[in-house]
Amino acid sequence: MTSQTEIQLGKKGITPEFLEGVKKRFDKREIKNLKVHVLQNARESRDDVKKYAEDIQKFLGNKFTHRIVGFSIFFTKWRKARE
Repeated sequence: MTSQTEIQLGKKGITPEFLEGVKKRFDKREIKNLKVHVLQNARESRDDVKKYAEDIQKFLGNKFTHRIVGFSIFFTKWRKARE
């Protein structure tokens, strides 16, 4: 069974503390999916959401993929590295 946890990205944007919080959530064995809500004061357009998604995925590594739906980013953790 996979579970999903949620986190919000606010006006401070991506900080080292935010990235460590994301990584810490995935360190728990049962967490495979993460939903990041990009709040209105953290974005001006969908391009900002795409940039945030790419930055977070670059930090997490190649065992993760992302999907953007609206102003939310869904990250999935895989057992093997993805290209």
